[in-house]
Amino acid sequence: MTNRLRLTSFLLLLLLGSSVWAGNNPSLKLWYSTPAEKWTDALPIGNGGLGAMIFGGVAHDRIQFNEETLWQGAPHSYAHQGAWKHLEEIRQLLFDGKQKEAEALAMAEFMSVPLGQMAYQAFGDLYLHFPEHTDFTNYHRELDLEQAVHRVTYQADGVNYTREYLASYPDQAIAIQLTADQPKALNFDLSFDALHESKEIKAEGNELSLKVQVKDGALYGIAGLRVFSDGLVAAEGSQLRVEDASTATIYLTAATNYVNYNDVSGKPVLDVRERLSWLSNQKMEDVRQAHQADYQKLFQRFKVSFGANERQLLPINERIVAFSKNSDDPQLLALYIQYGRYLLIASSRPGTQPANLQGIWNHQLDPAWDSKWTVNINTEMNYWPAELTNLAECHQPLFDMIADCAETGKEVAWEHYQAPGWVLHHNTDIWRGTAPINHSNHGIWVTGGAWLSRHLWEHFLFSQDREFLARKAYPIMKGAAEFFTDFLIEDPVTGYLISTPSNSPETGGLVAGPSMDHQIIRALFRSCIEASSILDTDPDFARKLTDLLPKIAPNQIGQYGQLQEWLTDLDDPNNKHRHVSHLWAVHPGNEINWKETPELMRAARQSLIFRGDEGTGWSLAWKINFWARFLDGNHAYDMVKLLFRPVDIDGVAYSGGGGSYANLFDAHPPFQIDGNFGAPAGMIELLVQSHLDEISILPALPDALPEGSISGVCARGGFELAFSWRKGKLEKLEVWSKAGKPCKLKSGELEVELQTDVGQKYTFDGKLNQL
Repeated sequence: MTNRLRLTSFLLLLLLGSSVWAGNNPSLKLWYSTPAEKWTDALPIGNGGLGAMIFGGVAHDRIQFNEETLWQGAPHSYAHQGAWKHLEEIRQLLFDGKQKEAEALAMAEFMSVPLGQMAYQAFGDLYLHFPEHTDFTNYHRELDLEQAVHRVTYQADGVNYTREYLASYPDQAIAIQLTADQPKALNFDLSFDALHESKEIKAEGNELSLKVQVKDGALYGIAGLRVFSDGLVAAEGSQLRVEDASTATIYLTAATNYVNYNDVSGKPVLDVRERLSWLSNQKMEDVRQAHQADYQKLFQRFKVSFGANERQLLPINERIVAFSKNSDDPQLLALYIQYGRYLLIASSRPGTQPANLQGIWNHQLDPAWDSKWTVNINTEMNYWPAELTNLAECHQPLFDMIADCAETGKEVAWEHYQAPGWVLHHNTDIWRGTAPINHSNHGIWVTGGAWLSRHLWEHFLFSQDREFLARKAYPIMKGAAEFFTDFLIEDPVTGYLISTPSNSPETGGLVAGPSMDHQIIRALFRSCIEASSILDTDPDFARKLTDLLPKIAPNQIGQYGQLQEWLTDLDDPNNKHRHVSHLWAVHPGNEINWKETPELMRAARQSLIFRGDEGTGWSLAWKINFWARFLDGNHAYDMVKLLFRPVDIDGVAYSGGGGSYANLFDAHPPFQIDGNFGAPAGMIELLVQSHLDEISILPALPDALPEGSISGVCARGGFELAFSWRKGKLEKLEVWSKAGKPCKLKSGELEVELQTDVGQKYTFDGKLNQL
């Protein structure tokens, strides 16, 4: 695979031309005038399987790296055998109003075995030591999003030094090149270290290796590097020494014995040796070109601009502070959108694991929330920009994980509920646990698999790929729906079918009939019904779902004019919880909208007003999307301003709640990457929406973004768009039809409908007159 990827990348490079690689676009760079001091100052690189945080220190440089499959634990079924025997009693306790008793029984008899899942692990650190570089000037470090390259430059003792770091997907390695502009001026040591108790470091010739064993787990990892230089390279104890060089190239790769969630028979020693043997015959220039050609074919599909300004001449840490004070740097939003796309490309590529709570970057053995996949919002949010910003390939690892969970979730569906199909609760890990974990007051939430199934459907809506729908999406969606045809039961008071036991993430405890569940289940049923019609299959199952739909408890408006979060009117208007789960039908769902359900839309907006504007980073990101769907761009922009609040050295945002670290990582706090993905999706929702039966251009444009342009943005129905606006008004629009479907366009009061042909591009002026 490596050779084929590299050849393809090289051919793409020839076709695109050398001008692509100039890398002189300041609007696509994160740059700083000092080295990183903290992990959240460092800058990320990644290729989906390997990730690294680059500190850019001068006398001492740290490259903290991860390999995506190094986790605690071992292949394991989390299902609680015979848990279903207590299901009826738990339900009855909830019907009787005995919530605490129901939660206690569920904790004792219904939860996952063991109660918690496993944690993603840091792998190790590569240190570069330059003892002669204690005094330096002209320091500069940057992450070039256009090239996916990290650079450090500085001057010491009259010599100009440059370091370049990249993570290559074609070569499955991290490559580092160091140069000095004078001969024999480059002298440094290389050493490995790791947090793991069991570790082994060896140096021989020009090669350095690190072996780590996860404590009390089945997984171990091997990292290896080779150094090539025009100077002397020699092993000294457990480290390498480079002397009298003007250039040195380091190739670093790592692997574990993980094969899949049920197989740990991998041979990482062989994997690492094979990659390094290949790289030993490659020049850095060739590795760089293959990497950039591969990366560019994804990154260059999409462009966005909100107008250049003087702020982009500042280092990013200073831009964040300036934006928090004045909010007069709209191009920072464009950079943030592209940074989100960069992070998705870097942490989620075909054949890898999907982006977890920290993407792929983690420097701890006990990371916050175990750095797992939390599927009651966070994992899904990671992929909101995938289809919108033309990165459908990056969605594939999530689909693969969903397929795994659809298998492990069958046992949980049966052992916990005696139900067919499959179920996933609010978290999963590398072993694809699907049972309820942690605590019954929030862990028993049954619609994680149903929500993830929505991503399969959304990919079809954007791509119109019938083969994908038939082969991969529909069987998984159907399995998720089959579970709920059995799980839903009649509420003894209202007579509606309801979801119980469950909860409304992550507030209110264990309940009967949370609104979010019903919204997700209805959306799942409707997508299955539509897929059945498109594929002309399973008519009996479609009819069954059609009959069940009107029986499910509907959305309701409560005593305060709010959208009810639960079956009964229990909402507290003073509750400021970061989750606003019952607004799922506004976004990412579409059941509640201005066109079809305006009263429910007003109630949903009232609920969001009650919850307030404050929140953790991912919560602010979701609120940007909500306010975009409410068509209130200025309120959405207020959420953006909160998201860009700087975070101080104690990890607390100045104004409380979420914000952004110096490297633009999203602060929960601590770091969670979901806000880096959810917020860009929300910013794009301000510019284009396609969740109903039309493509709406500039539906919620904030006053702060009066001019701009976007291209390569995708819409449901198989369309790709490019448009520009000035003084808040559409100037020009191009629509490319990838599937030949009917297209309804709307901009303000203007509307146009057309029947498109596959592969054709249609151009309109600001009044939607076809040109």
